[in-house]
Amino acid sequence: MLVHRNIQELPFFERAVITIGAFDGVHYGHRQIFHQLKEESARCGGESVIITFEPHPRQILSPESKAPKTLTTLEEKIYLLKEQQIDHLVIVPFTRPFSEISATAYISDFLVRKFHPHIIITGYDHRFGHNREGDICLLRDMEGKYDFHVMEIPPQILHDITVSSTKIRKHIETGEVKLANELLGYPYFVSGEVIHGDQRGRELGFPTANIRLHDRNKLIPAEGVYASKVTVPSPVSLKDKYFVKTFNGAANIGKLPTFGGKDLRIEVNIFDFDENIYGKEIQLSFYDFIRPDKKFDTPRELQRAISEDVREIKERLRCQS
Repeated sequence: MLVHRNIQELPFFERAVITIGAFDGVHYGHRQIFHQLKEESARCGGESVIITFEPHPRQILSPESKAPKTLTTLEEKIYLLKEQQIDHLVIVPFTRPFSEISATAYISDFLVRKFHPHIIITGYDHRFGHNREGDICLLRDMEGKYDFHVMEIPPQILHDITVSSTKIRKHIETGEVKLANELLGYPYFVSGEVIHGDQRGRELGFPTANIRLHDRNKLIPAEGVYASKVTVPSPVSLKDKYFVKTFNGAANIGKLPTFGGKDLRIEVNIFDFDENIYGKEIQLSFYDFIRPDKKFDTPRELQRAISEDVREIKERLRCQS
């Protein structure tokens, strides 16, 4: 898959079959659209093209307090889309001025001039242009003028995507990562840089890698302990040039209440691992919820709880392997 980040320097797409959307999460519902995209491009001997936006349009059009957290960062989305065997991914900067162009200009100056589409695959509810005045009916009105064909995504697929996206977010927010993973089609994950912590885990006999996420809009699972897997380095970035390895681990999302902490942290005790990975990019995947984060009366009680967490996590991951 070729990734295009500069829309002023796009190649000429041969009989382009395009679809447009945020595709946050790249989950099972989205993959039904990608399957249709590939089928149609193969049928007409054209190229499959996904057009997506950065940042998510709702982060520009909605008040910050109401904009939803995203299931995937841009780099995570690219990583997941590469597995779909699409020919091209075009990343369009979404700005307030872009949202205010007229619907007809969106078709003529954006879609037609830059992509020369042969087929546009879209949903009946897709809206575009100033005040969201453009829709599938306008696209169909323009078919003859610009020599493209509009194909509608079945309403049931769109319904499934909407329901799935809502459920995925809800499951992640409540720690039900197993249910979220079923809808995603892969384990939900976060990726980021390993930073120095306060060494509390090491003092307790369970050293942890503390992860700093690069995108504050990334949706973080509910506070608690999780059965997890850690990929070193993160395949999302692959900035490091050594072999990618995956380890089991005990992840904790919380504020260290036993020690009076106030800041939310994401950390993981990586099993059978003893390497210096400060400054490295890693990927933390969530497989199962173990227990909520809680305050213990003494560090010793916390230590015993972590020992039990590790035993339980090893058993659950063993059963899933």
